[in-house]
Amino acid sequence: MNSIYHLLITIALLFGFLACASKSEKEELAKTIPLEIEKFHPSLDKIIGKNAKAQVIGSGYEWTEGPLWLESKQMLLFSEIPANKIHAWKEGANSPDVYLDPAGFTGTGSRGGELGSNGLILDSEGNLVICQHGDRRIARMMANLETPEARYETIIGKYMDMPFNSPNDAVYDAQGNLYFTDPPYGLEYNMDDPKKELPFQGVYLFTEEGNLELLLDSISRPNGLAFAPGGEQIILANSDPEKPVWYLYEVSSTGLLENGRVFYDASEELKTDKGLPDGLKINSKGIVFATGPGGIWVFDPQGIPLGRLKLNQLTSNVALNDKETTLFVTADSYVVKIELQ
Repeated sequence: MNSIYHLLITIALLFGFLACASKSEKEELAKTIPLEIEKFHPSLDKIIGKNAKAQVIGSGYEWTEGPLWLESKQMLLFSEIPANKIHAWKEGANSPDVYLDPAGFTGTGSRGGELGSNGLILDSEGNLVICQHGDRRIARMMANLETPEARYETIIGKYMDMPFNSPNDAVYDAQGNLYFTDPPYGLEYNMDDPKKELPFQGVYLFTEEGNLELLLDSISRPNGLAFAPGGEQIILANSDPEKPVWYLYEVSSTGLLENGRVFYDASEELKTDKGLPDGLKINSKGIVFATGPGGIWVFDPQGIPLGRLKLNQLTSNVALNDKETTLFVTADSYVVKIELQ
């Protein structure tokens, strides 16, 4: 009788352990979304492991963009464009918190469209610089990173006395010059918005001395941009379904863009996969992580595709931590992180 009692206890404990394990596995599964690693070249194995996961750090948003990793704060900032908010997630936190509200449109009244912030970067003094769709400008937050306030000052907001369309993404070079793109996506009615004054979508340079230069007006939907290591080349994404292309330009000694060529044309992939060339980052080895048709494309410095990271979500942008061991991805209503090799 005693042995039967012990056997029953053992069985009960075993079933209890299995139930707990099953619950733990379900909880872990709930914190990830499917990640398919599509390998085009063996060198992808040196960049990401075959068992890598897409760990969810935030979900339930309307459309996420502009991820910015702050190494000193161990914190990720990202934009939720339709909600007009910037959120912050700290390493170890269960979920992100609202960081700035409003973030991209500070006017009175209500309006539709993609009115919030988009690209987020830091200037040389560590201030948060924001591409503000609704306010149609590049602005600086007038507070430090630890105690954010929705107070902004304009860095630049007009070209030839005409308001920008809606600055989308930006990057500083080593000398403190600001490069940025200006597609129409933040305008309430996009290309047909009656408030659109500029007859083109531009790529601009705002120098440290305060001079504004129109670098390109020939790209139909300029979007993400990033410098290659050394700053002598820049890659630009064109998020136009009629021409879904990444371009590479040489950066001249005066900061102008020259000798443009196609880095990669995704027209064929767009026939079967959703998504357009959007945000991108380039690591210190020249490896390009670019959101586009089907997910995140991984290119070598010559534009050869090494693989794709497919999340079954429309992906908009990426960020890397300082060690380049974690890739943060804004993917529709999600924000995820993927560990790299």
